[in-house]
Amino acid sequence: MRYILVLYYSRHGATAEMAHQVARGVESAGLEARLRRVPAVSTVCEAVEDSIPPTGAPYAELDDLKHCAGLALGSPTRFGNMAAPMKYFLDGTSGLWLAGALAGKPAGVFTSTSSLHGGQETTLLSMMLPLMHHGMLIMGLPYSESDLLHTQTGGTPYGPSHLAGTDSDRPVAEEEKRLCHALGKRLAATAARLAVEPR
Repeated sequence: MRYILVLYYSRHGATAEMAHQVARGVESAGLEARLRRVPAVSTVCEAVEDSIPPTGAPYAELDDLKHCAGLALGSPTRFGNMAAPMKYFLDGTSGLWLAGALAGKPAGVFTSTSSLHGGQETTLLSMMLPLMHHGMLIMGLPYSESDLLHTQTGGTPYGPSHLAGTDSDRPVAEEEKRLCHALGKRLAATAARLAVEPR
């Protein structure tokens, strides 16, 4: 079964909601969306997360990446960069890089920030870098997505974004949801056109 992996880290729930919206876009284009997340990392070296989360999407495994036809990667912003748990997970993908397992597959990114100018675009760019090293084909959002021209919250040509507010309690806006759907559709349609076979 060919699928688009929607891989995310979320602390307050906004990035998780965006991931679900991206997944809906993928499925509306006729491919399976596989939702997976990465566990938090601890400042205490001995602390270990349970292998199965108590709620929500299962934790990602390298095989989820290896066998996907495309990837949507989401993380909240941390000082204009992806969150440490996502970086930690990606740092463990050297085996896939050596095998070229992700080369030629489409990928897109999405993020959530507390403030409008809190690093949405730099976070998206930071997530693109390891994907480019893997040889993935980076997909953004074209301005034919008219919500990019009218949104008062999140949304960039680099990928969907969300303005969560200083208390991280603002719901994902309708424009932001539509942009997430658009990314999912683009990834699924591109993967279908490329006919990338899982390795």
